[in-house]
Amino acid sequence: MAGQVEGKVALVTGGASGIGAAVAELLAREGASVVVSDVDDLKGPEVVAGISKHGHHATFLHQDVTSEPRWIEVIAEVGKRHGRLDILVSNAGIGIGVPSITEMSLADWRRQTAINLDGVFLSVKHSLPLMRKTGGGSIIMMSSLAGLRGAVGLAGYCATKGGVRLFAKAIAMECATFGDGIRVNSVHPGIIDTPIWGKIPTDASGGQNAPIDPQERARLATPLGRAGQAAEIAAGVLYLASDASAYVTGTELVIDGGMFAGSALRRA
Repeated sequence: MAGQVEGKVALVTGGASGIGAAVAELLAREGASVVVSDVDDLKGPEVVAGISKHGHHATFLHQDVTSEPRWIEVIAEVGKRHGRLDILVSNAGIGIGVPSITEMSLADWRRQTAINLDGVFLSVKHSLPLMRKTGGGSIIMMSSLAGLRGAVGLAGYCATKGGVRLFAKAIAMECATFGDGIRVNSVHPGIIDTPIWGKIPTDASGGQNAPIDPQERARLATPLGRAGQAAEIAAGVLYLASDASAYVTGTELVIDGGMFAGSALRRA
C-alpha cells in the first residue's frame, strides 16, 4: 500500500535528533525521499542509517541553518539529486532559558534569534523556487506552545517562536497570492519528552516551585497528565505534509496535551 507521501521529496532541518529525527523517520516510512540536515555530523548519519536499514530513502547533509551560502548549496544539492522539493520541515531550533530577561546576554539573544528566526526565513527564501518549480507542496514551520503564550524565563524563545507563527501566516498568504500550490502552516508542540525538555532550568519552566523532575513537571503542567512523544509531533507533521490536509493553510496545529486550552484539575 502506498504511503501518505509516496514519491515526494522532503527536507527536514534539525533532523538529527528529537522531533526532527522522528519527523524524518515517519516521512520516510510513508514513502518520501528525505534529506536530513543538521550540524550534528554524528547523529545525522545515524538517523539516515536507521532509515535506510528499513529499506527507506534518506540522505544527510551538514547544514548550519544560519548560513545563507550553505542554504544555497543545500537546495542546489537537493535539486541535483532529486529534481524537486515537495515538503520543507523547518524544524531546527534552540531554546535558551534564564530566570530573568535581565540575565540574558545579547550574544545568547542573537544566537537564538539567528537559529529560530533567521534559519526559518532562509529555509523559505531558498526552498520556495524549487518548490514552485515542483508545482506545489507543503511548508511546515516548527513553532511551539511558547509561540502562542508567554512563559517565565523564556522571553527570548517566546519571541522567536511567536515570530515563526506569524511568518508562517504571511508566507501562506504570499503563496496563495502567487497561486503556486504551496501550503504553509506552523506546528506548536507543548511539553515533549526530548533531551531539550530535561535541560530547561526549573525556574524557566514554571517558576521556582516547579518540581525538578522533568516527568513530574510535565504531569502537573499538562491536562492529559504526561509529556508528549516526538512521534506524536511527527504524526501532525505528516498530516500537514500529506494530501489529507489539502484544504489547510495559514494556520496552527497545536499538539500540547491541552495546555493551551487551560488548566485541568485531575481527581485522585
